[in-house]
Amino acid sequence: MREYSVFDILGPVMVGPSSSHTAGASRLALLARSVAGGTPQEVQILLHGSFAETYQGHGSDLALLGGLLGLGPDDVAIKDAYNLAQEAGLKYTFTPINLGESYHPNTVKFIIKTANNEKITVTGASIGGGNVLITEINDFSVELKGDLPTLISNHYDVPGVIAQVSLILAQHEINIAFMRVFRKEKRKIATMVLETDELVPQSVLDEILQVEQVVDVRFVEPI
Repeated sequence: MREYSVFDILGPVMVGPSSSHTAGASRLALLARSVAGGTPQEVQILLHGSFAETYQGHGSDLALLGGLLGLGPDDVAIKDAYNLAQEAGLKYTFTPINLGESYHPNTVKFIIKTANNEKITVTGASIGGGNVLITEINDFSVELKGDLPTLISNHYDVPGVIAQVSLILAQHEINIAFMRVFRKEKRKIATMVLETDELVPQSVLDEILQVEQVVDVRFVEPI
């Protein structure tokens, strides 16, 4: 039987009325920000299900903007997120949308323009108690909870790539806790999600990028 902590029962420390619609929203946005490599230039925030219906009343809009600016769920500055976004020059829109019945009712899709003018999409859900799950990055299916340091790479689906990336991490004494590989088609682009016990420095990411079949790699810090 699963053991429950007091935080599973009471919910996380947070600003706002709802663990799913405020704390979860903040953590989703923090993860999206981390995937994007920092505060975006612009972001379209697409709200599905109950988020679309209650995002203003439950303060989800404030939590989402706050997370994109790097504010945690317990940061009282979330209440001033609109002014802070304006000061930071963050352009944003909130749009209710129906993504379909296959998506969790507390789902947000971020369409992000990064500081480097890169376009990144991140889709995830607030699954209760402040817990979240990122399910898509750039329309590739993933599973990312944000509890552990995470390395995400896109690579050509050919033999040996996973072994090469794993070897580089091992040479730097970075232990892999969990690994998942996702692909749409055989021998096309695949996405690998590696959760580790240690932070992955930029020098190691640069080394992984030298693997011929690796297209890109990014690191997501735990939240």
